[in-house]
Amino acid sequence: MDNYEQKLGIKAWAEADRPREKLLLQGRRQLTDAELIAILIGSGSRSETAVDLSKRILSFYQNDLAKLAKLSVKELSKFKGIGEAKAIAIVAALELGKRRKETEEDGPIKITSSKDAYLILKSELTDLPHEEFWILLLNRANFVISKHFISKGGQAGTVVDPKIIFKVAIEQNASSIVLAHNHPSGNLTASEADIKITKQLVEAGKVLEITVYDHLILSDHSFLSLADERLM
Repeated sequence: MDNYEQKLGIKAWAEADRPREKLLLQGRRQLTDAELIAILIGSGSRSETAVDLSKRILSFYQNDLAKLAKLSVKELSKFKGIGEAKAIAIVAALELGKRRKETEEDGPIKITSSKDAYLILKSELTDLPHEEFWILLLNRANFVISKHFISKGGQAGTVVDPKIIFKVAIEQNASSIVLAHNHPSGNLTASEADIKITKQLVEAGKVLEITVYDHLILSDHSFLSLADERLM
């Protein structure tokens, strides 16, 4: 027991501090994923260093940061040694990393294909454990005006209110819109409900002279265009 406690004393705390020192001396790119997460966690316990705790969490998710990025504060807090504050720090850092991937182009972005719309919307609709519905607003020349969150649902679906969609479009003087929602399951097949609501929105848009160009279904790594598939 004495040897065990001695091992977890100064030696353990020194290891927990090393990621910070390593970052200062060698730069952030020299740190492993576990070491970077350990800096966010800040400290471990007498039985486990911050680095070891980070390794345990990463190992549970096959060292896949994409899977880790999907976790909620509640899910992260289930790991022994991760309280709410530490879980919040990890979630916030991973969200910043995700946003960092978004590339901002100079000047307005023009939509010429379903892929163009996908590239703009994927940052909002990937790494989510639930469904969300968003719209992309375009002007008469098909340049993007803005993107808007419409609704949030569970794992199996989300409620879409046409009145909210077209209210936003009218307020922003949009000439056309692109609909989008995600399938957390990764299944890119359009359901009967997806097709039905799309056709309803297309018809409603005709009355208001707002064209519904497309409806995208996104997974974490790909997408389906109902327009390309001629399902709308």
